[in-house]
Amino acid sequence: SYILFSFLSCILSLYFNGLAWKNIIIWFGQNLKDNNLISFYVLTNSLKYVPGGIWHFVERFTFLKERVNEKLAICINLIEPYFMLSASLLLTSFGVIYNPLFILFFLPSIFLHRNLIYLIIIKLQSFKDKSIRIFNLNYTKSQFDKKIKIKSSFPFKILTIEILFILFKFLGFIFCFYIFNDLNDLDYIFIFTTFCLSWSLGLIIPAAPSGIGVFEGCFIFLIGDNYSQSPLIVTLIIFRFISSTADLLLSAPIFIKKLIKRN
Repeated sequence: SYILFSFLSCILSLYFNGLAWKNIIIWFGQNLKDNNLISFYVLTNSLKYVPGGIWHFVERFTFLKERVNEKLAICINLIEPYFMLSASLLLTSFGVIYNPLFILFFLPSIFLHRNLIYLIIIKLQSFKDKSIRIFNLNYTKSQFDKKIKIKSSFPFKILTIEILFILFKFLGFIFCFYIFNDLNDLDYIFIFTTFCLSWSLGLIIPAAPSGIGVFEGCFIFLIGDNYSQSPLIVTLIIFRFISSTADLLLSAPIFIKKLIKRN
């Protein structure tokens, strides 16, 4: 039953991830009438497992470029992972009860403010441009403010949805944790903040597709000797399998539907 609960939690996390992407598009001033935005996001999410780790970005950029202008498509695709990162690090800041420095993890979310987000987009572009040449904004700050009509000063709704994405991702993990580990004296906040920080590092460190290996390695390192290593490793392997399976299975029906329509 824990495996089923873990799988369902991972599926719900994907839904909130897609819902956040849809709301990012809306926040950038675009009210697309396409009702399949979440479905499209979920479908392309499986492309992150393709070697290179960029094809989900390329597919989403192409999709948006056909519906909005190219520069806006670049902005939306660049900033979307930063929303996930900000939400995860914001949750990591709960670790302040262990170390006062953890309060600093809330800082990335501040840069989601309308007056600061240009700085983040330009910085992200410099990182992505090394692997994805199509992400070339070429906007000054004044051009950005004039051309990009952001709806509100701060995206509270999007950040909340991304937090729900991380929370359900963690639920998927903790259900796997219950299977192989001693449930006595669990420090949930410590496990939760370790999970969030490890997931954040897996997102930003260039490595295998979808951060495979990075998240697991960081979690084992950060958790230290607080829990037995062998059950922990099995937990991480099972969670990765369930999470990846949810990604692939959820996108399969949509992918098959598109093939049928083409034929």
